[in-house]
Amino acid sequence: MSRYVEALLHALRSYGGLAGDYAHKVVDHAVQYLDGRVHTNGLENFWSPLRRGVGGAYVSVEPFHLFQFTGQTFRYNRKNMNDGHRFESAISQIGSKRLT
Repeated sequence: MSRYVEALLHALRSYGGLAGDYAHKVVDHAVQYLDGRVHTNGLENFWSPLRRGVGGAYVSVEPFHLFQFTGQTFRYNRKNMNDGHRFESAISQIGSKRLT
């Protein structure tokens, strides 16, 4: 591991325990935005609709309601589907579940 990566991981202690379970790479945006195939574009693309929704349409969200807005995961993971296919996928997962 390079001295740069060691210094960065030391600065971000929350990432310290990931090495055993994940192939974790880092990019310091103060230096560069891309290091080979390591970048944050996918992550930014995932969170930007939530940030826009909370900051725009919903103005603010209480922390205990935040989980309701993360249904974007379903939409993001099916972004290559059209609305009809996405709807069919959602309905197929309901099965015999009961609405309360």
